[in-house]
Amino acid sequence: MTAVDARGTALAADPEDEKWLRCVQCGASVYVPRLVRNQHVCPECGHHRRLGAHERLDVLVDEGSFRPAEQVRGADPLEFRDSRPYTERLAQARRRTGLEDAMLYGTAAIGGHPVMVAVMDFGFMGGSMGSAVGETVARAAEEAEARRWPLVLAAGSGGARMQEGALSLMQMAKSAQALERLRDAGVPSICVLTDPTFGGVTASFATLADLLVAERGGLIGFAGPRVIEAATRERLPAGFQTAEYLKGQGMLDRVEPRDGVRPLLARLLTLLGGDRKPQAGAPGDAPSGTASGAASGSGGRAARASARSAWDTVKLARDIYRPTTLDYIWQICGDFVELHGDRHFRDDPAVVGGIGDIDGVSVMIIGHQKGHDTKELVTRNFGMPGPEGYRKALRLMRLADSLGLPVVTLVDTQGAAPGVGAEERGQAWAISECIAGMSRLRVPVVATVTGEGGSGGALALAVANTVLMMENACYSVISPESCSTILHGDPSRGAAMAEALRITAPELLELGVVDGVVDEPDGGAQVAPSEAAAALRSAVLSALADLGGLDADELREQRHARFRRQGVVTDA
Repeated sequence: MTAVDARGTALAADPEDEKWLRCVQCGASVYVPRLVRNQHVCPECGHHRRLGAHERLDVLVDEGSFRPAEQVRGADPLEFRDSRPYTERLAQARRRTGLEDAMLYGTAAIGGHPVMVAVMDFGFMGGSMGSAVGETVARAAEEAEARRWPLVLAAGSGGARMQEGALSLMQMAKSAQALERLRDAGVPSICVLTDPTFGGVTASFATLADLLVAERGGLIGFAGPRVIEAATRERLPAGFQTAEYLKGQGMLDRVEPRDGVRPLLARLLTLLGGDRKPQAGAPGDAPSGTASGAASGSGGRAARASARSAWDTVKLARDIYRPTTLDYIWQICGDFVELHGDRHFRDDPAVVGGIGDIDGVSVMIIGHQKGHDTKELVTRNFGMPGPEGYRKALRLMRLADSLGLPVVTLVDTQGAAPGVGAEERGQAWAISECIAGMSRLRVPVVATVTGEGGSGGALALAVANTVLMMENACYSVISPESCSTILHGDPSRGAAMAEALRITAPELLELGVVDGVVDEPDGGAQVAPSEAAAALRSAVLSALADLGGLDADELREQRHARFRRQGVVTDA
């Protein structure tokens, strides 16, 4: 049996031995041709072996599509000397990898979509970032901007290259500003983080891309686990710094197996390349019984509303079988890629969001998520977000703004999560930032209250150009029971408070709080979810089409004017 190094590469020279490798994770002996067919993923335990730059391109881009640009070659600016001269180390790395330095870039296609692509090779001095890597990132970003092609990066690095001293440190700033300039230009960027990605690479361009996708099991961080243990003498959590751990901490959009990365990128590129503006009168034509804009309710809806008490509407809005945000998304979107995390603390499952297409119109769609059974309701905290949920929502909205994607939100929450932890992590600040951030978006925003719209926790996703309500939704400053408790000392007068607060869709349409009401099937959306979703799809597309003629400044001003006129006052 051949020996292997930490990368899982055979060390023995015997050709027979080189047909087999021992997995560094599970110890299984794996036939090399089988390993290659499996994209260098152990078929026994799923361990992802590290790939060189050319191997990475083989699994990342369409076959035969890569065209290398002129590669960047580093030098020895410090005339660095240690046990071996730096120039000697560079020469050895170039012979071993066939690369000029630790990053290779050029043009390619993924799922038929043209991209600029730049991939790192850990085998070249640990994928360390010196002047050549920083320059490569900058050139790739500049060419992506010039071509208006998405930039796809694959990171795998131990960090900054010590042999280039402070000049290596400066590459963090150079590469970071390259990604920021690309974002300012509205050109999408995606980074695939692979095992390992650490140090100055993680703390610069690798985590500044618009979308962060990590390979399953990869180790990602700033300081390595051994450094942390030595410095703090703390016992590290299970799975610490793995891709899966970091996704749970809100740092990554997705974690995928190696064979899932290219299909995911192809889906994302398709969505990012889709239409941004629906055409009025096309797929958005409203079916019978669907109101949008400032239209009044249909005869059928008006008759149903007059026969139903506000408390009955509240009970319908809270029905556990009522469609959730994800139910609606998969009914109204042809494709949808969910994105995760607030990039600060965790991924809050009470808010879901991602890029989807509605009849060919690409949108960022975000909403509160409840559930249909006890397990999911508990997992989703009954649709009541913590600060991380609102920070995730605002992050996705700002991403949509930079990419020119309309924002569609679905509101369904009793309110923001209460509790010591939420307060300590800045619940009020997160809500206020989300409200203020929505007001500044330069893209069309359409919000629909699909179930309960409770308090500021609901408004944080509803500062929109057009606000719609499903027929059996409710929207209020506070829940009827809480209002009763505050005013009367107990929650038993909730039904009376529901009437007093005027929380139903027809009443709020009359007050000007909402702009349109979307009809539901008799008995509510839970009776015929597909029918309700079709009405919602049509109303949203119609609203987006109405907003399609406004430029960024007009959209902001229209949104400002919409909320500026809310309220009733009398002069003294």
